Amino acid sequence: MGIYVNPGNISFQEAINSKIYVDKSELIPYTNSVIRTQQKNLCVSRPRRFGKSMAADMLVAYYSRGCDSGRLFSGLKAEEDASFMGHLNRHNVIRWDVQRFVESKSGYDRFIDDIEDRVIRDLKREFPECGDFPEGSRLKTVLDEIYGQTGQGFVFIIDEWDCVFRLAKERKEVQREYLDFLRGLFKGAEYVDLAYMTGILPIKKYGEHSALNIFDEYSMTEPKGLGDYFGFTGEEVRGQCGRHGVDYGEMERWYDGYLIGRSHIYNPKSVADALLWKEFRSYWTGTETYEALKVYIERDFDGLKEAVVGMLGGRPCRIRPERFQNDMTTFGAKDDVLTLLVHLGYLSYDRETGEASIPNLEITQEFLNVVDSPQWGGLTEALNRSEELLRSTWAMDGEAVAAGMSAIHSETASLLKYNNENSLTCTVLMAYYSAKAYYMNPIMELPSGKGFADVVYLPKRDTGRPALVVELKWNKSARGAIAQIRDRQYASWIQGYTGDILLVGISYDKKSKEHTCTIEAWRKEEDNL
Repeated sequence: MGIYVNPGNISFQEAINSKIYVDKSELIPYTNSVIRTQQKNLCVSRPRRFGKSMAADMLVAYYSRGCDSGRLFSGLKAEEDASFMGHLNRHNVIRWDVQRFVESKSGYDRFIDDIEDRVIRDLKREFPECGDFPEGSRLKTVLDEIYGQTGQGFVFIIDEWDCVFRLAKERKEVQREYLDFLRGLFKGAEYVDLAYMTGILPIKKYGEHSALNIFDEYSMTEPKGLGDYFGFTGEEVRGQCGRHGVDYGEMERWYDGYLIGRSHIYNPKSVADALLWKEFRSYWTGTETYEALKVYIERDFDGLKEAVVGMLGGRPCRIRPERFQNDMTTFGAKDDVLTLLVHLGYLSYDRETGEASIPNLEITQEFLNVVDSPQWGGLTEALNRSEELLRSTWAMDGEAVAAGMSAIHSETASLLKYNNENSLTCTVLMAYYSAKAYYMNPIMELPSGKGFADVVYLPKRDTGRPALVVELKWNKSARGAIAQIRDRQYASWIQGYTGDILLVGISYDKKSKEHTCTIEAWRKEEDNL
């Protein structure tokens, strides 16, 4: 058993013995299915605390000849698969964590040499029959020689593969040398049984092309078939809540919301902490910092802050993740920043709609920490008005709602470039920010009746609140907005869903810079007119 070659299973054993453990061993039948195939090179990118390292530890424990792990896998799901026994502890494994080699700036210039030297040292001990290798031999040369003499291949498991791009952000020459090292190590190499890399970022692109195109990527925007193997599913979280006596509804509100493929996924570290400590709060700051988010969402890209405001109010933002260059310095537009935030775990991404959104209450708290600053032009003050404005809406007090809208407009004028209906929509979303406690996420341009309602808020179960159908007008009257709702029967679609419905017409006059609001109750018999 070595440190880097055929390591032991102690890390996976610690995971199994932990107070919170969720079986993710179904990953193993998939990795078994791609060994020695053209799909044998995998790169899995997920945010911090999403179980990447635990999965890597599990694969080491399963494949490594340096340990006997049958007992650890007893009763786990992978054991039921027909391929399980055929690969259990029958492979040579090479495993390293890149971050351990680049923990200081002084390590950037020689970390590749350090990796090669240490792995070769272990290989010499593991394969003494292959003779001594000349001083200064490259790792790929040594592996070619071992494979040529023994016919034995290797399973490579590389954790934090991308930390060079995160820590040495400006060192382009270091990044290129590193990619050249990985390309040389894996491309066309007969000694590779399986290559499995994990990180936060997908593989770095130069222009529109990947520098390591031999790898299949499984990312937050392209999870393919591995979505359920990283993070906890709703079913898994519900089961853990039952075992530990924790309210599943609150767990869902705080930590659900990552849509990976078609699966709703929870951040496992946050769920585990909430289960252990019986306290719902943001555990994000344990590994991520306020500055990490702040530095990106305060970048000067047109529409970026407006997008953040909209997402805080519950409106998803359409992005184009394919343009992102998979690093932390190359940004040409707001889409690049928002795509990075998806990979960092600050946003969720829905592939079917192409939209990003803030996933849950935990991450919302992190955004609120950032926007509580002068650079965000009174956004916090605007959001703080929301509860009062929402109650004025329920009371059908149009004057109070209009006054609240005007105050929010004044406080956030520097953010929204107030000259179109989109900015008016953002104001409404901020105004009804507190609706999250009582309503599902707002539905934008809901197809209803004979047209599209601008914004619809549908109440959550058992809240006893009315649905809100909101129509916005720019340089037109609020009463005209109400007339449009009635004429086009915007409320008809949701009549069967809920009881009371309020029709809310909001207008903004560019000349007078004033808002007006009219609120009326919708009667069920109107649907039959």
